[in-house]
Amino acid sequence: MDLGVTLLTGIALCLLVQFVCFLFADADLTLLWATLFGSKPETKLKGLVVWVTGASSGIGEELAYQLAGCGSRLILSARRVDQLDRVKLHCLERSNLKDKDILVLPLDLLERASHEAKMKTAIKHFGNIDILVNNGGRSQRSLCLETSVDVYQALMELNFLGTVSLTKQVLPHMTQRGSGSVVTVSSVVGLAGAPLATGYSASKHALQGFFNSLRTELTEYPRILISTVCPGPVQSQIVQNAFTEEVGKAIPTAGDQQHKMVTSRCVRLILVGIANGTKEMWIAQQPFLLFYYVWQYAPTWAWFITDVLGRKRVQNFKAGLDQMVTGIPAGSDSQGRPVYGAQGRHPPPSCASLPAGSS
Repeated sequence: MDLGVTLLTGIALCLLVQFVCFLFADADLTLLWATLFGSKPETKLKGLVVWVTGASSGIGEELAYQLAGCGSRLILSARRVDQLDRVKLHCLERSNLKDKDILVLPLDLLERASHEAKMKTAIKHFGNIDILVNNGGRSQRSLCLETSVDVYQALMELNFLGTVSLTKQVLPHMTQRGSGSVVTVSSVVGLAGAPLATGYSASKHALQGFFNSLRTELTEYPRILISTVCPGPVQSQIVQNAFTEEVGKAIPTAGDQQHKMVTSRCVRLILVGIANGTKEMWIAQQPFLLFYYVWQYAPTWAWFITDVLGRKRVQNFKAGLDQMVTGIPAGSDSQGRPVYGAQGRHPPPSCASLPAGSS
């Protein structure tokens, strides 16, 4: 009897410890295990050639800095050459890399006809590509009934087809070598839908389906990793650069992002996942991480939660009160000054519109 009680007590304590740990977790348990006991990026990624798209800001920029710190050689791509040059300079300042170890390679994901030439330029410079990180793309903040079909087309062209096009250029090089990694930054909305992001969610679901299927096609190449990253809210310019209901309209400010995960922590987890061959990474602070697990293991409850929260968020958005769009009440900027436009959600017509290419 005493042995049974002791055993049950031990199990209960173990479960309690796991529960407490989960309350403070910011990634799935497999990824957290790898951070403690797995291979270190500084060892596994040193000297490898890593191509990062969307490298001019946000997660892509931080990836460049941390990869440089690991000793990886870099190909930095985005549309804004001046920002890529800035990122390259900071990489050189923060690492032991030389100028020749970082290639600035301007790239527009929408210009698919140029992707083959870009890939050849990268190969000519370094001789090979070990890792492709698909990070370029844009988000969306608008209601479906108010959103032009042109926005949906732009999202799919950029986030999905642009990413697929570049991957298809790099993948034959990896299969010929028999090794490599294709890492794609998806989103929590690639796993579960969310209001105000119907087009963005569709593009991320498309990426999830494509790369999950591709992974099964490449089982004869066990040294090629196909990995998807599903981050929750992370500090970046993704909201400020998001599509609204019309192509060309922009959100005026990214707002207060203090409630979001720090970009450096998100990127560190991504690199740990790459170093340990993780096929899918869930990265988010609580309570967002809990939602991943509820959606995976208790979908009926997940639907109930999303119905309740989604209804409230749509109501707030229509009233101009949705703080999850900018982190501040709509109708004001980060300093509390008025923002003009429909329900305070958009800048005045004189504001410059954002192009539809990658960041």
